[in-house]
Amino acid sequence: MNILITGGSGFLGARLARTLLAQGSLALAGAPAQPIERVVLVDRVAPPADLAADARVQPLLGDLVEQLAAGALPLAEVQAVFHLAAAVSGECEADFDLGMRSNLDATRQLLEGCRRAGHAPVFVFSSSVAVFGDSPEQPLPAVIEDTTLPTPQNSYGIQKFIGEQLVADCTRKGFVQGRNVRLMTVSVRPGRPNGAASSFLSGMLREPLAGERARCPVAPGTAVALSSPGNTVRGIIRASTASAAEWGARTAVNLPALTTTVGEMAQALERVAGKEATALIDWEPDAQIARIITGWPSRFAPKRAQALGLAADESFEAILRDYVRENPQAVKLAVKG
Repeated sequence: MNILITGGSGFLGARLARTLLAQGSLALAGAPAQPIERVVLVDRVAPPADLAADARVQPLLGDLVEQLAAGALPLAEVQAVFHLAAAVSGECEADFDLGMRSNLDATRQLLEGCRRAGHAPVFVFSSSVAVFGDSPEQPLPAVIEDTTLPTPQNSYGIQKFIGEQLVADCTRKGFVQGRNVRLMTVSVRPGRPNGAASSFLSGMLREPLAGERARCPVAPGTAVALSSPGNTVRGIIRASTASAAEWGARTAVNLPALTTTVGEMAQALERVAGKEATALIDWEPDAQIARIITGWPSRFAPKRAQALGLAADESFEAILRDYVRENPQAVKLAVKG
């Protein structure tokens, strides 16, 4: 079996690749498991050293839209596509053209490439909780159900929702076996901040643990829906293995979310690394970021995901301790327990 991951050198793409390679096989769409022979990682940058050293990994470096236009992706040879590459929320609000090119044009062209390949690969599209938004005309319900109508209120959410519909229609036409999964905000991400409006939901923990100051642009009582990196990857992989009967409707599945508040996240940080850590958080409001974050839902009833055997993380403290365990080189403060 050959697999292609767009955004494959990024944090989530690399973690997905490592997980698949460690498994060694994959049971696509309810079929018997097949050994994984090749994982193609499409990205602007080279993959991490451990992935580059794996003989099963094939890096394809360059702009995704340009590679698709040149026919450089081996779509005729892959049985599964995990489409993770995207411009993130803050970037899309700041640069409309970037968002349309990276999130809409790339998705459409990738689906067209799969259509031309002619063998209907499993196509997992990483959508987002940002497809839901609050507005005076259409307030969000207290809890998002699987049937709640998406009402995106920013460019990123709109682009992701359009992508979902493109995948759904290509599935209806038999061009791909589409699986749209709506990811929650992933925390804690290692590395440096990115352009996402939600980037602080990792930075306010990651930077203090490294002994650096961090900014939190929203009020402590702000509720958010989170998922750990490991739980997010489990959801993405489960989407690829679900049979058509298990998956059900072509509409997207909301992955399970841990609902917490920003203040509770800070409290977890204090339990893990003490007051020295939380003293490094600067609570500085940013109206634009707060508007985006508070417009996203924080509570979900993900019955379809639960029927697939997926569940939310146990607690944010558990997520934070997993980050410390997995990234010891990035933790400079003394950790309790």
